[in-house]
Amino acid sequence: MATVQYAGTGRRKNSVARVRLVPGTGKITMNGKDIEDYIPFANLREVVVQPFAATETTGNYDVMVNVNGGGFSGQAGATRHGIARALLTVDPDFRSALKGAGLLTRDARMKERKKPGLKKARKASQFSKR
Repeated sequence: MATVQYAGTGRRKNSVARVRLVPGTGKITMNGKDIEDYIPFANLREVVVQPFAATETTGNYDVMVNVNGGGFSGQAGATRHGIARALLTVDPDFRSALKGAGLLTRDARMKERKKPGLKKARKASQFSKR
């Protein structure tokens, strides 16, 4: 097993993705399943491959992802972040393209915490005069 591997970790919401890039044909595997079987939405699959489009390396690397936590959207965003970081280890010259596309920045938006006395973070019970 002398093949070269590039690793990257991506995070989004409550999802964490550990990404490995191996030179290959462009096959993406998430948690042991093909990406079409794992993510049912085409727009989220497009989100995952954005780093390859930004660096013009589509089809050059096989991607193996272990991702846990969150839902489909968070996992797709975490995978995108991890792929971008792994591509940075492949070639540091990709930094300007990835940074220009905003793919290296960790999206800090998280779910707001529940507040005491409310039903959710901001939702209160209906106002009643009496």
